[in-house]
Amino acid sequence: MSDNDGKKTLGLRGGARPGNVKQSFSHGRTKNVVVETKRKRVVVPKPGGAKSGSGGAGGGVGGAGKRPAGITDAEMERRLKAVQAAKAREAEEAANRKAEEEARAEERERRRAEMEAKEREQREAEEKAKAKAEEEERKRRAAEDKAKAAAAKAAAPAAEADQPRGGAKQAPAKKPDREQDRQNRGKGGRDGGRRSGKLTVNQALTGGEGGRQRSMAAMKRKQERARQKAMGGPVEREKVVREVKLPEAIVVSELANRMAERVADVVKSLMQMGMMVTQNQTIDADTAELIIEEFGHKVTRVSDSDVEDVIKEVEDKEEDLQPRPPVITIMGHVDHGKTSLLDAIRDAKVVAGEAGGITQHIGAYQVETDSGAVLSFLDTPGHAAFTSMRSRGAQVTDIVVLVVAADDAVMPQTIEAIAHAKAAEVPMIVAINKCDKPAANPDKVRTDLLQHEVIVEKLSGDVQDIEVSAITGKGLDELLEAIALQAEILELKANPDRAAHGAVIEAQLDVGRGPVATVLVQNGTLKQGDIFVVGEQWGKVRALISDTGERVEEAGPSVPVEVLGLNGTPEAGDVLNVVSTEAQAREIAEYREQAAKDKRAAAGAATTLDQLLAKAKEDENVAELPILVKADVQGSAEAIVQAMEKIGNEEVRVRVLHYGVGAITETDVGLAEASNAPILGFNVRANASARNSANQKGVEIRYYSVIYDLVDDVKAAASGLLSAEVRENFIGYAEIKEVFKVSNVGKVAGCLVTEGVARRSAGVRLLRDDVVIHEGTLKTLKRFKDEVSEVQSGQECGMAFENYDDIRPGDVIEIFERTEVERKLD
Repeated sequence: MSDNDGKKTLGLRGGARPGNVKQSFSHGRTKNVVVETKRKRVVVPKPGGAKSGSGGAGGGVGGAGKRPAGITDAEMERRLKAVQAAKAREAEEAANRKAEEEARAEERERRRAEMEAKEREQREAEEKAKAKAEEEERKRRAAEDKAKAAAAKAAAPAAEADQPRGGAKQAPAKKPDREQDRQNRGKGGRDGGRRSGKLTVNQALTGGEGGRQRSMAAMKRKQERARQKAMGGPVEREKVVREVKLPEAIVVSELANRMAERVADVVKSLMQMGMMVTQNQTIDADTAELIIEEFGHKVTRVSDSDVEDVIKEVEDKEEDLQPRPPVITIMGHVDHGKTSLLDAIRDAKVVAGEAGGITQHIGAYQVETDSGAVLSFLDTPGHAAFTSMRSRGAQVTDIVVLVVAADDAVMPQTIEAIAHAKAAEVPMIVAINKCDKPAANPDKVRTDLLQHEVIVEKLSGDVQDIEVSAITGKGLDELLEAIALQAEILELKANPDRAAHGAVIEAQLDVGRGPVATVLVQNGTLKQGDIFVVGEQWGKVRALISDTGERVEEAGPSVPVEVLGLNGTPEAGDVLNVVSTEAQAREIAEYREQAAKDKRAAAGAATTLDQLLAKAKEDENVAELPILVKADVQGSAEAIVQAMEKIGNEEVRVRVLHYGVGAITETDVGLAEASNAPILGFNVRANASARNSANQKGVEIRYYSVIYDLVDDVKAAASGLLSAEVRENFIGYAEIKEVFKVSNVGKVAGCLVTEGVARRSAGVRLLRDDVVIHEGTLKTLKRFKDEVSEVQSGQECGMAFENYDDIRPGDVIEIFERTEVERKLD
């Protein structure tokens, strides 16, 4: 420093300079902070301030024991404390970081020790299990060797006895083998697997059927599987080559099921082939064949229809056939006494339960005669609407009993019954009923039957005819004898010891029991628990109910029973076949259902655009009456639908939107509302929710118990859709004498009414040379100068046509009136 004024002054050496400070935190974290650093000021102590200056110098502030001017002792002491506190914090943080590092190292060491201990325990457990398995294997082999030695010892006398016949060469070889076997047993478990695979004389003598022994490789494989099983490892199974039946298309999961392979493996193989599919997707037969061959199985290509091959008819051997009861179908016209005749035979009153005395369903009953013969009867309805049901009855029958009333003779339904019986090629017996009535004329019945090529025995024919009376019981025994005689001639036989085969006589949906089918067993024996397929449905026999309402365990040939256990309601006339598995039954039913859908779709689809347009045009010109039908049984519903198809003509028709079996539901009401159609219930009722819904939506529900009442009502409703018939009534003729021109009117014809009367409101035609040249109405009709409403014959009048002036003298005017007449369907 310079002293220009003779005095010393204080000053700063340089200014503040920037710098970096590294801050340390816990867990080894650091941070660089930019700070300003200043040079320390050198303070020259004042005189008398050596004590304090020395203290400041002792604090390390002044380089030469000096401290800056203006800094007090208290300030210096505070600064020193702050520096010491900062150093103490740094030391404490460093100590904490070191302690944390040591703790982490200890934790890592502890974990490593635990893992090593766990691995050591696992190895020891595996070694123990292995040792235990080997010990068990040694014990098992020792037991086997002991058993073989005992067997060899027991077989020694037999070997010695056979020695003179060639066993002498085998005796010397036996001792070394036994010695070797004992030496092998004396060794440790080192070569146990190999030892047990050796073939000794003892093993050859006692080695099972034909002296065969398993090979060395087979023994090693068996030991390896046992060892893997003991160790808990996977056990490899031998590959089973299967014969896989492959249809034209198959679902991936079903393919895996038929190969007995895991679905995931099949999907994986398909993905490796580049097909990204799931287990629910369908693949074609060619792709499936590649997969089957890849898994090592055999392929058998089949078509969809091959699923029904399991129910093909098998010819029974003659020695297996046994006599069976005949099946008799009773046919005839309505109200000719078919059910009453059957009641008289059965001594039961079935007719009391029929509405209006008409049989509504096909019934099947068994009757035992006084001679002990069993007869199975089918009672069919006589109404014309049940023609198809009667034809089904004729298809399963052996003998037809044609019931004809003696006081009514041959009627339309009688003729239909004769046609069905002839089509089925079954023998016929004529029962002339109601012979107790005063108006009865059996000879007229026999004569009328001649017209239909039915010649009875009384008229030198081959058809038996019996005069009977269901009221008095006359001729019933003779009728049963005639049936028994006819059955004896037919020599009816069936094989009861085979899978059952039958026909559905009737089917209905019972509220408590579900779908119920009345089945007539035709061949075999239907048993409880049998799995069957019937039409598009399948099931398992849950219960069999006889015609008397009793539960039975089985039903043989010609026995009618109610079958419970179906998954849906079949149609009357469907064939029932018993199959071996549920899978077969389900597959056959699904195939038939799909085939029926395809057939309906093909029948309803037009093949060309022209046909579509023609059908649309035809539908436009035809008025339709839509209806919904619900019945108690399938046969009744079908008969109603067939009767509805016959109602109508080229102008109007009845369209059945839906028909089914069971109560009327809310779904039926919704469909009826959308189509503006009534619901017709035959022996069924609507449930509570359906009634409420019908009231709210204004849907009409009608109930019927007699089928011809339903048919008549629908026919009357369809008649209302017919356009009224317009008829013309000619009321007069007039001849034009002169033609006049009148202002504001045009040409006016001066006419003479030659016949009838001319009316102002009537229609007119203008005839010239007997050819109609104009048809219209009159603009004016005058008598002299007055406008009149009509002019009588023989009087003159003036006529002017509306919008027509081409009139000439000599033309004839034809006057007519149109009337509308309501039409009815026939």
